[in-house]
Amino acid sequence: MGVRTLTALVLAVSVAGVGRASDAPAPWRDVTPRAGLAGWHKTGGNASYTVVNGELVGRAERGKANSWLVSDERFGDFIIEFDARTDPVLNSGVMIRGQSRPDYRGGVVFGYQAEIDPTKRAWSGGIYDEQRRQWLHTLGRNEAARRTFRSGDWNHYRVEAIGNRLRTWVNGVPAADVVDDADARGFVAFQVHAIPDADADRRPEARFRNVRMIADRPGRFALPETGIEQQGWLPNRLSEGERRAGWKLLWDGRTTRGWTSAKSAGFPAKGWTATSGVLAIEGSGGAQAANAGDIVTTREYRDFELSVDFRLGEGANSGIKYYVDPRLSTGSGSAIGLEYQLLDDARHPDAKQGRDGNRTLGSLYDLIPARNLSDPASPGKRINPPGEWNRATILSRGKHVEHWLNGFKMIEYERGSPGFRALVAQSKFAKLTAFGEREKGPILLQDHGDRVEFRSIKIRELATEASR
Repeated sequence: MGVRTLTALVLAVSVAGVGRASDAPAPWRDVTPRAGLAGWHKTGGNASYTVVNGELVGRAERGKANSWLVSDERFGDFIIEFDARTDPVLNSGVMIRGQSRPDYRGGVVFGYQAEIDPTKRAWSGGIYDEQRRQWLHTLGRNEAARRTFRSGDWNHYRVEAIGNRLRTWVNGVPAADVVDDADARGFVAFQVHAIPDADADRRPEARFRNVRMIADRPGRFALPETGIEQQGWLPNRLSEGERRAGWKLLWDGRTTRGWTSAKSAGFPAKGWTATSGVLAIEGSGGAQAANAGDIVTTREYRDFELSVDFRLGEGANSGIKYYVDPRLSTGSGSAIGLEYQLLDDARHPDAKQGRDGNRTLGSLYDLIPARNLSDPASPGKRINPPGEWNRATILSRGKHVEHWLNGFKMIEYERGSPGFRALVAQSKFAKLTAFGEREKGPILLQDHGDRVEFRSIKIRELATEASR
């Protein structure tokens, strides 16, 4: 039995196990582009699209813009399956509920994309927000999905777009699960990614075949829950999947409940605002904790995963601190704790201070510089610019800590290890006994005198080593 036949059988059995209003067979509709490409149109870059032996063939051409073959028809809820094969040098993808408007970046194609990634990173099946927010669900924590993709060979995809939830499978393996309210309806489009000039002469190809869709009440034919991590993008709200996984909001999106001043009783009377779903510290000249001061959670946390969406003003400096030590939070300046640095690296002078970039965005402040550990072959940070939202994630279990930025792992370290203590000895915290080694502490949002906005602040407490 071939791999694709086996995959189709697994999916068919899975679908059969889901309760439906009818036992009728799934109403699949063949939407594979045909010769002449009626019902489709090309936009974007210079790639060519043809149909050869029933396969859609996109050939990359010299140029800097991505190319798209876009459906004339627009879709709301649907399930789509297809086979894809790309040249190992050619990134590609299929746009789901795609968008294009003259008033948005000159009419570029943007929106949700089921990724086809033949590189060593192997994030095929991840969900990328093209020309908008970048990655919504990487495969940075999904090794099973990363391993299933076969670069240079045919791979079978399934994408479910039902309500505000998008799920993907590659070769029958669950890949990504996203809940987001941005787009409820849009087109389908096949991408040929722009390529470097060095590869252009070969005209590498992306091929698609056996494209089929269920658009008639597709929820009846959705696959069961997979148990993979769900990424929620609902501002200040938790998805059902996040609730099942134990996530809780640290900020309710309206009040200051659950937060207090780091150095005095009650919430700061000025400087911090909680309006229109945004918790913001106002700018006050760049001085550290000189205006409103830092705020901390009223609870302490031991083992946890923290997710915070943040939006920097131009040239802004701030931080998210954890295992904050109240004993060291007296006097002037910011409260003391381990810090996930928030910084406009391009404009704030602190990016060039410290050692080896250890004061840049995503770093463990003054200790460990942020590096793109998820994609060493393309090491730059994936940052949305000032004025746009980014997502910081801190994972701490026992002594092990990780910083993530927009789905990419930036650092990992062991608190209290010889290597960690050696870094502390070279830092501004050298004179603090057992710095960063507290068993628990509050979460802190820093006032560094620059405007920074926060939302969707959420946490899930993890089982401690002793209880596992």
